[in-house]
Amino acid sequence: MNAPTIPNLNTPGDNTPFRARRDRLLARMQAAGGGVAILPTAPERIRNRDAHYPYRHDSYFYYLTGFREPEAVVVLVAGKEARQILFCREKNEEREIWDGYRYGPEAAREVFGFDEAWTIGDLDRRLPDYLADQPLLWSGLGYDNDWDAKVLGALNAVRDKARTGLTPPHSVRDLRAELDEMRLVKDASELATMRRAAQISADAHCRAMRATRPGRFEYEIEAELLHAFRAAGSQAPAYTSIVAGGANACVLHYVENDQRLQDGDLLLIDAGCELDGYASDITRTFPVSGRFSAAQREVYAIVLAAQAAARDATRPGAHWNQPHEAAVKVLAQGMLDLGLLKGSLDAVLENGDYRRFYMHRTGHWLGMDVHDAGEYKLGGDWRPLVEGMVLTIEPGCYIRPADDIPEAFWNIGIRIEDDAVVTADGCELITEGVPKAIDDVEALMREARHG
Repeated sequence: MNAPTIPNLNTPGDNTPFRARRDRLLARMQAAGGGVAILPTAPERIRNRDAHYPYRHDSYFYYLTGFREPEAVVVLVAGKEARQILFCREKNEEREIWDGYRYGPEAAREVFGFDEAWTIGDLDRRLPDYLADQPLLWSGLGYDNDWDAKVLGALNAVRDKARTGLTPPHSVRDLRAELDEMRLVKDASELATMRRAAQISADAHCRAMRATRPGRFEYEIEAELLHAFRAAGSQAPAYTSIVAGGANACVLHYVENDQRLQDGDLLLIDAGCELDGYASDITRTFPVSGRFSAAQREVYAIVLAAQAAARDATRPGAHWNQPHEAAVKVLAQGMLDLGLLKGSLDAVLENGDYRRFYMHRTGHWLGMDVHDAGEYKLGGDWRPLVEGMVLTIEPGCYIRPADDIPEAFWNIGIRIEDDAVVTADGCELITEGVPKAIDDVEALMREARHG
């Protein structure tokens, strides 16, 4: 039975990006006082009866290992002689007949660049030995009760040997918080994967635009996206796709995707694929008929200008909130110009009146998780952007029917979202393979109808 292809591994062994990340983490641990880090992957989940949900590894675990199998734990010992240990499922020919290939400890150690590898059944016996006489325990306690009990059991096993001179770690550090800081800035292999994921998702959005017609159902357009994701090699959607026609576009997390598309409505699609553990995230809004109405065009132009303002504010040294502030200013002025709001721009911004039509933030971190790891503030202040960070830029405007709103604007929900890599002198939008200028959107849909 042949081993599957390993993503992001140029050469098995010490030169893999995963080994480099473990080395970096060990150096950070050593600088903070040493100790031992213990991190499990995600458990398998039952969907119903004896059927499982499709398995997806834990992002933190995968970031350090590149290992996708369930029932695995990584242990890193910081000290004079650093050690990198993997626990995984044993080789089992009978189970492989039913469930597929397993590396087993020996192959996993070699392919993924570990110093040692043991079967997962050895973990309970060996874990107290790794914890003994270590100053710090680096773990992610509080996320899984069963895992917490296993770690506490190992700590108590060390305490029970106190008369032999062994001591347990004297304090616990949050391993996930340390990894959050590392994950915020992407390395070259991560950015390469994210660019590929972005291109797959952009192509899928173009396919969905071409397939859209009045009378089709939202789920039919969702199927076009899913087909394009999988056909290009993506393992899964990065999140549940939003395919929202008409009034549904004013529901931020609409996922039913079961309504018929109507002539004259807009269709908002928020969808992205996951590729080799990394997410993409794109939103486009376009007319079901192929042409924007006058009111739709006006609102769309404001949102597009807001995105451009946020993009220009995304650069090294700018703080996290500056792109949002730039987008909000453009959106608020546009709402005033359309008569959706009354008063001065300063008053609308100060009072937050714009939140009636724009109630979310302009972006979030992006990486292994669609809302990726990392704090947005440091010491109470907005975090400065640095080269290598990846974030979304996604302003929107959502206008529900109301007595004080002109009927031409009712049920217009627009969001435009791209994925941005912070570069040395600004940012690069890696998802611009799908049109968003008004003329370009209409041209794509016109060509799809007429060839």
